[in-house]
Formats: sequence, structure tokens, C-alpha cells
Amino acid sequence: MTLPQVLIFAEAQPYPVEVLVVDNASTDRTAQIVQEMAADHPNLSLLYQPIRGKGAAVRKGMMEARGEYLFICDADLAMPIEEVTKFLPPALSDYDIAIASREAPGAVRYNEPWYRHVMGRVFNLVVRWLAVPGIQDTQCGFKCFRREVARDLFSVQRIDGWAFDVEVLYIALRRGYRIVEVPINWYYGEGSRVHPVRDSINMLREVFRIRRNGRLGVYDTGT
Repeated sequence: MTLPQVLIFAEAQPYPVEVLVVDNASTDRTAQIVQEMAADHPNLSLLYQPIRGKGAAVRKGMMEARGEYLFICDADLAMPIEEVTKFLPPALSDYDIAIASREAPGAVRYNEPWYRHVMGRVFNLVVRWLAVPGIQDTQCGFKCFRREVARDLFSVQRIDGWAFDVEVLYIALRRGYRIVEVPINWYYGEGSRVHPVRDSINMLREVFRIRRNGRLGVYDTGT
């Protein structure tokens, strides 16, 4: 299970770590399990986000987190939680946003079907062309932000679905923030909730929406 691994890692660090779980209108026992575990782990908190979608859930967590560095972690832990240290001082410090990359030199993918890899690379090619030139892996679900940068970006972020990553990076590039890609070990899991065709089409629609929002000045507030 993901949460015990995260808590073991968090509580072994020499600095305080806050763990936030955002319940994104789940229909399983997520909320109950988190509440039960929080009774024994005071650094664990449950947040509720009634709007469905990964973008909405991440926005909720980022706007309420209190740490100096705010780290997004996918629940499947496709990246081992221990690799979080690659994103934090002293390993890394001179950045505004550090994103996990499966394409940066030194990254290793494990057990990923070839067709998923090809679809991901095609999507990234389109994303680089339309929105975020130069970034090789926008969709890996592990990203770290300095707190003030996260507050700035997520206060104007609008996409509630899967392409929120592209939107946040698009806004960050417009605002001149420094983005670095961190090579990671990444393990493909069969339990992914991303539908390779349907969700890719929806994400492309959201990328065009991001471009339209940019032209309309939606992201210019708060600058």
C-alpha cells in the first residue's frame, strides 16, 4: 500500500514532512483509511476536493500545503518514494520547479509496454510543439515546487483534468521560472487509471484550451 511507504519515508527524514492526501470524490474507503492512519501519524492530513479530476485534486493540495518544498506524488508510486531526495537540498536546490523525467539522461523505465511508450512520446511531441518547448517529460506524476512558486502558479491554474501538468508548466515558462528535469527510476504498473486512447484525446483538447487561455490572458492575473 502506498501510504505506509510514504509515512515510513517521511518520518525517517531529519526534517519535518507534511503528508497530505486529497480525496478527490472517491467512492472507495480512501477517506476512512487515511483518517484511521492519521490518528497515529500527526503529520498526515486528509483534504476533500469535491471536483473530480487530478488537476483539481493537486491544486487543492498545493494551495493548502505549508512546506518550503511542495512535492506531488502519484498514488501508484511508479517512482520509488526514496527518490524524493533527488529533488531536495543538498542534492538539488537551485530551481523553481523540479520535475521527474523518464527521458532525461540516466533515467530508467521498467516494464513499460512499447505501445504506451510510443503513445507517450507522440503526446509529448505535440505538447512541446503547442505549449512547453524543451521539456521532454511533462506527464510524469512527480514534481517539486518551491512553495511561493506553487502558490503563484496554482492560483491561476484552471484545468481540472489530466493535462494540468502541461498547464502549470506552460504558465511557469511564461513567468520565467526555472524548470529542471530530474532523471528517475520509473516502474510501469498495470493498475493505471489512464485510458491510453480516451484520455490522450481529452488531454489534447485540454492542451488546446491551455493555448486559448494563454491568448485570452487567463493566466496573466496575479503577475
